[in-house]
Amino acid sequence: MSAPASSAPGAGRPAPGYRVYRPVLPEVCPRDPALMVLTGDAGGRCEVFALDTRTGRTRQVTDRPRGTLHCAIDADAAVWWFDEDETGRGRWLHQDFHGGPVRPGLSGLPAGTPRGLAVGTGGTVAVGLGDGSGLTVHLGRRGGPGRPVLRAEGHAVLCGLSPDGRLLAVTRSASSDRAVTVHTASGATVAELSGRGGGLWALGFAPAAPASPGGGEGGGEDGEAELLLVRQDGDRYETATWRTGDGVRPHRWCAFDTEITARWYPRGRRILVRQDRRGRSLLFTADLDRRSLTPVPVPRGSVLDAVPRPDGDVHYLWTDTATPPHARSASGAPPPAADTPAVRVPGRHTELWTPGPDGDVHTLLSLPERPAVRPPLVMLVHGGPADHDRDAYDPTVHSLVASGFAVARVNYRGSTGYGPRWRTAYGQGVGLTQVADLVSVRADVLARGLADPGTVGLWGTSWGGYLVLLALGTRPGLWRAGVAVKPLADCATAHRTGTPALRALDEALFGGTPEQVPEVYARSSPVHYAHRVRAPLLMAAALHDVKCPPEQVRTYLAALRASGVPHEEMWLDSGHDGYLGGDHVAVLRRALGFLDRELRGAGRATGRDHDSPPRPGRGQGRPPTAAAGDRVDHERR
Repeated sequence: MSAPASSAPGAGRPAPGYRVYRPVLPEVCPRDPALMVLTGDAGGRCEVFALDTRTGRTRQVTDRPRGTLHCAIDADAAVWWFDEDETGRGRWLHQDFHGGPVRPGLSGLPAGTPRGLAVGTGGTVAVGLGDGSGLTVHLGRRGGPGRPVLRAEGHAVLCGLSPDGRLLAVTRSASSDRAVTVHTASGATVAELSGRGGGLWALGFAPAAPASPGGGEGGGEDGEAELLLVRQDGDRYETATWRTGDGVRPHRWCAFDTEITARWYPRGRRILVRQDRRGRSLLFTADLDRRSLTPVPVPRGSVLDAVPRPDGDVHYLWTDTATPPHARSASGAPPPAADTPAVRVPGRHTELWTPGPDGDVHTLLSLPERPAVRPPLVMLVHGGPADHDRDAYDPTVHSLVASGFAVARVNYRGSTGYGPRWRTAYGQGVGLTQVADLVSVRADVLARGLADPGTVGLWGTSWGGYLVLLALGTRPGLWRAGVAVKPLADCATAHRTGTPALRALDEALFGGTPEQVPEVYARSSPVHYAHRVRAPLLMAAALHDVKCPPEQVRTYLAALRASGVPHEEMWLDSGHDGYLGGDHVAVLRRALGFLDRELRGAGRATGRDHDSPPRPGRGQGRPPTAAAGDRVDHERR
């Protein structure tokens, strides 16, 4: 989110030299590709900007105290953004590309969480808003009154509106009987598409095809609306499409062994496929009429975003661990200027494969350049759980390596990018399986002599913070310190106080509710092991967090206090997905200082493994020492 620097942050603002950075490509106006919207830095906040590539002029559209993240541009060059409060609830607003009055997307709508926005070619607008129990889809003309047309209980997201405004698509749990449903503009159900036996995901309707004699607008080969899908079939992920006349049509020639996403080209029945594979990315163009799959050459590393252009070119955002993200094009033509941090990433960057019970565990390893002694090791644990660490620039890795730490990023079992079997390998229990992989990789790194055995710490955010807490409690002798940022700490309390989407996620992972399987929740809950924690902990939590609510963090902290475990607390006046650079910088600086004291202080030169009890007087009775998330909203990240 921000480029490393060394100055202290001010209240609510990042330090000089820090900027908010969100690695995404601009959203492009469908009818005028020279007009774009993007999020960028505005004095330490993430805000929305309008960019006219013909003139090179950029206009700041939003200016909100807590920043703005969600934005879009429609075919009529109206700029959209979600005006939310600290809890994530709000409404969609819009404004003409060049300025003017700010108007509601649809008037008369209640506040809610963003669960989808779609605008048809004629100005028909569909807005999905979430509440405490489900999704409501509202329909209307841009700026006019909205009417509720569809209600879906539990976790659901509006994922598309056909160009003619006649059909709506809604996604639910990918493995459910109603993974994707298609409805008319009045809310009547047209189709229910099942994800049983694997999974099914909807990725949006084809854009409007040019009008032709005897044909309509809808995106299909004869003008009929066509919905793009990805479905899991055994150990493969394949593309598919749905149309009213012929239902789901799988494209088995366009299948992959690891997770993919895709999007339509602006013209023709072609899609751009992005594959996440073993921590890196691949791009392909698939022609649905010719049944051909063509690789799009990209350098070794990660593609964070990719957009097909009307002229057939592909713009993509590329990075690797040593290189901050920057825009490229498949043709070699320079894409629109992007706000890219110009920094040098120090260190040596490599990878490890550690043998495990379900296959080798992949780790991205970053080491200080030519350290005089074996460096302390920080295991930086990714969130999700359905996510993975990429061969991509990470400002936390940058800061740690520049400070002399070795960093291990482990794609433990349950991570994406390694195929369906890896994604569902939870044999030792939720969280406990992932902790076992962290322990194995720790042993592998130390056996290779790449880090100091006496100075191994953990750092994770959200689900990664959950794994940090669980590892500290279940394997207390292995870690010298831990940093948990906005973590899941008490699984049962989080289920009770969380959103419908997260309750659905928990029930899928644990096999039921806390009332149905209380022993399963307890076995995988960090609070159950809080009394066993021995390493000092820095806990950074958010007061308005709805994904990892503050109540369950306070329960965990109370258990630490009752057991006399040394820890520090840091509370942010924000939600789970903060948009303020100052918050990110404050956490980064506090965590770096904490780890520097704990890993370079007590026990640094012991050179021994702490799986056995520590020596008397070391790490015992230490007084407390006197801050960062669309994949999809049903994940904590």
